[in-house]
Amino acid sequence: MKQYALVTGASSGIGLCYARTLARDYHYNVLLVSNQEQALQDAAASIHNEYGVETQTLCIDLAEAQAADKVYAYCKEHEIAVEVLINDAGMLIFEPLSSVSAAKLHTMLMLHVVTLTHLCRLFGNDMTAAGHGYILNMSSMTAWMAMPGIQCYNATKSYVLNFSRAYWYEMRRHGVHVLAVTPGSTDTGLLPFDAGFARLLRLAGITMSPEKLVSRVLKVLFRSWRKRSMPGAWNYIIVPIINHLPDWVVFTAMKKIPVFGTPASFIKS
Repeated sequence: MKQYALVTGASSGIGLCYARTLARDYHYNVLLVSNQEQALQDAAASIHNEYGVETQTLCIDLAEAQAADKVYAYCKEHEIAVEVLINDAGMLIFEPLSSVSAAKLHTMLMLHVVTLTHLCRLFGNDMTAAGHGYILNMSSMTAWMAMPGIQCYNATKSYVLNFSRAYWYEMRRHGVHVLAVTPGSTDTGLLPFDAGFARLLRLAGITMSPEKLVSRVLKVLFRSWRKRSMPGAWNYIIVPIINHLPDWVVFTAMKKIPVFGTPASFIKS
């Protein structure tokens, strides 16, 4: 069986950056998983042509109840040995809970909690048998925060963080490194900033490019045994400040947030 890196949410954004960097810098064959078929095919062809590694794609809705089992079965059927598992697929909902549909909530819970956990269990067991492997789970610095508007995102990312930290203890003795990544603002083009302001945020170190984020955390994954990586010095300042804001400041800020009048969401699986 050939060694592969499996990346979920690999059709765009940070997930695609993981796939490209793993192929370019670490020479891994890559299995790209997402629900965007054409984008997957284009990404796989580009990575293969540029870096000469083998690429395969699996178009699947990772919010399905049996999604993890289907991904695992695909790997067994195609004789793919997953040495690196990158759980990047995710969803952001930015609106009051009263406005969120049951379908959106179900999708978020499946992506961030259920499918991620089962993928870790299935491929983690194979890595244990092999005596080595790498698992990277994308959490968020909001895992430590109680922020109105992204209340379920916060909670599910807190699950990812704490699950990964606990799983790290279980897997280290088997030679498997589990890493939780808790990034702050990442410049994926989804934030509602004009080009000039986005550039200013990057120069100030408040927003990080996907390329820089991925490069940094993969070095942590492959060259250390740390449980967590939170790239960006600003994040270590911002998190405690937000956590100690008095309630009146939060209520005042809520009045300025358009999302409490205009629901918005983004999904990538």
